Amino acid sequence: MKKAASTLGMIALSLLVSTTSAHAKSLDEIQKSGKIVIGTDGTFPPFQFFADGKLSGFEIDIGNEIAKRLGVKADWKPMAFDSLLAGLTQDRWDIVIASFTITDERAKAVQFTTPLYCTGGVVVSNKPNIKSAQDLEGKVVSAQTGSTYFQKATSLPGIKQVRNFASDSDARNSMVAGRSDAWITDKFVAKLSIEKQPDRGMAVGDLLFTEKVASAVKNNNESLASAYDKALDEMKADGTYEKISQKWFNEDIRCL
Repeated sequence: MKKAASTLGMIALSLLVSTTSAHAKSLDEIQKSGKIVIGTDGTFPPFQFFADGKLSGFEIDIGNEIAKRLGVKADWKPMAFDSLLAGLTQDRWDIVIASFTITDERAKAVQFTTPLYCTGGVVVSNKPNIKSAQDLEGKVVSAQTGSTYFQKATSLPGIKQVRNFASDSDARNSMVAGRSDAWITDKFVAKLSIEKQPDRGMAVGDLLFTEKVASAVKNNNESLASAYDKALDEMKADGTYEKISQKWFNEDIRCL
């Protein structure tokens, strides 16, 4: 799905990386502690969100299963998306599982795991004449701050205004309420929103870009990254990944 930080955000993150000397817990240390601390967003259904006060979603199920296979308990820490990578560099959590898009710029600051799934950004609107990037000319577009959707929206020519929001749900609500003409988001998020709110007149337009999404560990935490990748590969091989994916999407969303 998502999320590419702004240039200023990446500069700040780079400074954190260069000035932070705290030690990331290795796999052995995590297993001795009995828990893996996982940073997440918690506002991005169906990937990670709160339902009746409990964290739920595709990535939550994946993270819990990986923790189980590592022999530890998953200790989830929901935080504002913009704080997650900085918190990782400060060792506030061991891993981030929050639909982060792999980008060259971000890969300089953190270490990505094997891609968890593949997706893409789409145009969503409740106005039938807005379907493509060209249709956004002169329009107001909403997107989540720090996301690849916001980055894409700001790069498109002719858009009147890009309204940024702390959560993807707020960006959607802006469009539903008529304060924005369109919403740019993940294609699976868009599909779920339309299914849950069929009376809102929302429709998915063009796919603007594709992306690979992964979890992230602190740079050079090879033992944890390797253990995560091994557990994920095993889940894909034994059918667990597909079962979880089918539960949330009615399809297998792994990268082919």
